[in-house]
Amino acid sequence: MMSKRETPFTFGFVNGEQGLRLELTNTSESALRSVDILTVFLKDEETPGGGPSQAHIRFDSIERILPHEKSLLSHRTWINGKPARPDQDQLKRLQVKAGEPNPYVLDISWRNAEGKARFQRIPIGH
Repeated sequence: MMSKRETPFTFGFVNGEQGLRLELTNTSESALRSVDILTVFLKDEETPGGGPSQAHIRFDSIERILPHEKSLLSHRTWINGKPARPDQDQLKRLQVKAGEPNPYVLDISWRNAEGKARFQRIPIGH
């Protein structure tokens, strides 16, 4: 028996008063709870050929997102284990550029209406 994977989320980026933010949209007909995006570890841009990740982005959790609702997620860039200054924010590296490879993913977990844990992976970045 084959089960259809739930993929209720779409994403976009919004540039507003607080700078660039990730926007998640719940495209399903159900309210989703305990929405988390795993930390995104960024490739090192300074070391030729890459190196250990120096920067990563953490997103705040969403307690609940209603059907067809959009939610702007707060995030924080960390560099070498310390919170980055606003001018060092790395979220722009997660934006998709046409014709460019997508080296990162949004790994999203949530609980559906029945309380079952679910997972969705969305390729992103440049």
